Amino acid sequence: MSNDPLLQPFQLKHLTLRNRIIVTSHEPAYPEDGMPKGRYRAYTVERAKGGVALTMTAGSAAVSKDSPPVFNNLLAYKDEIVPWIRKMTDAVHETGAAIMIQLTHLGRRTRWDKGDWLPVVAPSHHREAAHRAFPKKLEDWDIARIIKDFADAAERMKAGGMDGVELEAYGHLIDQFTSPLTNELDGPYGGSLDNRMRFCFDVFKAMRARVGNDFILGVRYTADECLPGGTGRDEGIEISRRLRDSGLIDYLNVVRGHIDTDPGLTDLIPIQGMASAPHLDFAGEIRAATRFPTFHAAKIQDVATARHAIAAGKVDMIGMTRAHMTDPHIVRKIMEKREDDIRPCVGANYCLDRIYQGGLAFCIHNPATGREETMPHTLAKADVRRKVVIVGAGPAGLEAARVCGERGHEVVVFEAANNPGGQIRLTAQSERRREMMSIIDWRMTQCEKLGVIFHFNTFADAATITAEGPDVVIIATGGLPHTEVLSAGNDLVVSSWDIISGDVRPGSNVLVYDDAGDHAGLQAAEIIAKAGGKVEIMTPDRSFAPEVMAMNLVPYMRALQKLDTTFTVTWRLEAAERRDNQIVAHVGSDYGGVSRQRIVDQIVVNHGTIPLDELYFELKPGSRNLGEVSYDALLSGAPQVVERNPEGAYQLFRIGDAVAARNTHAAIYDALRLSKDL
Repeated sequence: MSNDPLLQPFQLKHLTLRNRIIVTSHEPAYPEDGMPKGRYRAYTVERAKGGVALTMTAGSAAVSKDSPPVFNNLLAYKDEIVPWIRKMTDAVHETGAAIMIQLTHLGRRTRWDKGDWLPVVAPSHHREAAHRAFPKKLEDWDIARIIKDFADAAERMKAGGMDGVELEAYGHLIDQFTSPLTNELDGPYGGSLDNRMRFCFDVFKAMRARVGNDFILGVRYTADECLPGGTGRDEGIEISRRLRDSGLIDYLNVVRGHIDTDPGLTDLIPIQGMASAPHLDFAGEIRAATRFPTFHAAKIQDVATARHAIAAGKVDMIGMTRAHMTDPHIVRKIMEKREDDIRPCVGANYCLDRIYQGGLAFCIHNPATGREETMPHTLAKADVRRKVVIVGAGPAGLEAARVCGERGHEVVVFEAANNPGGQIRLTAQSERRREMMSIIDWRMTQCEKLGVIFHFNTFADAATITAEGPDVVIIATGGLPHTEVLSAGNDLVVSSWDIISGDVRPGSNVLVYDDAGDHAGLQAAEIIAKAGGKVEIMTPDRSFAPEVMAMNLVPYMRALQKLDTTFTVTWRLEAAERRDNQIVAHVGSDYGGVSRQRIVDQIVVNHGTIPLDELYFELKPGSRNLGEVSYDALLSGAPQVVERNPEGAYQLFRIGDAVAARNTHAAIYDALRLSKDL
């Protein structure tokens, strides 16, 4: 038996949980037709195999037709979900883990033009800022109908083999009843705290009547909305005591904050650059006040913090949800005393930001997450050992080196710089995004364990590569900023990289022209503004920085608005000219018929990168495949066997930004899906 606090079992009513680590409910947006089919099941089961005690699925599974999902949630109101749930729960139980599901009615946190186009409902007519739908104020028959829907859904989940159900309260309909900010009902469901909590208790009573006592019921709720006029700390503690005393539930899963705006959501679920475990002490206050089983999760991204949470008695079960998206095998590695092999969550929030933009949740540096049916989390040895030469030690090159090393190949990496990292080293110049370097550091540690040979400060040419006698050459040289975007005056601009790296000093009156919409434009603007410069960020798009996405945008806005930055959309920088000691920026619009000028002393262009591909084309004639990639083989997981030049000495591939400007996840995914089959 281990004496590690994280590895101690916990008795939750009749259910024995094998350790203290859980994956809290979250919706990765993998459902197909509202059902947890193959992709969803494989993702869930992988974390159970990795040793987690309890995995909670389906953040916000919908119980009613007038709670239409806004990011592809499960449809718990359909009977056809039961056999799909059963397939998933059976597979999870076979690993020794428990499994629960989260049910909800979104209330005003959705839109009327989704699903069946039914009116959005809430205990008031106040719309939620995030989803912008004006709700119908609930009538008595709506309340009765939705209570029955919760009970029906709970019965389906028990029939599907779930160990329990968690109600999602915070920000959703239950919390909209509880909070004085969003409840304007009269009579039994509005007014006093007793009345505002009545809906929650009526739901639990109806569910308990259906599922019996041998089934876990819990609630994830906010005990402090951190909003003037909302549920405050003292009332939150009272709510917690009343939940405990109801006799209807088996645990509390407490959060702090509100999610009706992007800043509120980001404070509740913090991202990189924000404090780790910011609400853990508050969760400990709830546990101390209630002496009731208490769960918590909010940026618990490392084992040390999780261990402290349990050892200090802050909570009974600790959630490491985004951390398990990065590495599903955390518990197994703890048990094997391999904590230094855990792939670290860097808080980039690519996962959540993607689902809020309508995409699937993917981890920025584990491309196997969400692709468990086709991409491996662990790698088998290759049948034949080959020599692989890689050029470039950015995220793509290092992932290729790691994967090839794990496959048992002999790997040599050439890097022109004196340190690994590529563009991530630039990104990490920002204090707020310094955690990104863990993407590089982890891969370097793994490569060193695997015996990968690195040559830094080496500008490799074709002769250098061919002298190694490689079987495979992978070009991962990345790209350089593309600033040749004007009809005239390209020599007058600098790149966002120039500012971020410190190679060019920020100006005092600066136009940042961002036609890429990624982090680099905002990062450069923030550096200039903090140096005292007046900054205007201009984009031809109808919104700025669309690639940064919602939650990552919040810290930039908090910094840039305080520094009086101007944001200008739908205007295109067309040309620049020198006039005395100033630069005249000529500005037009894709919508036509207008032109303007800006007088500045510096223009910064952020327009992606152009591939550094000279070496690739130099090596191409000597390769067997002439650089060709079989997409059919790539997508089916088969080896690359294209042979266009029988006299060639090696296979040649390029990955990441050496192909085209994309992002970190794309570069790493390129490397994994190519290298895993070499």
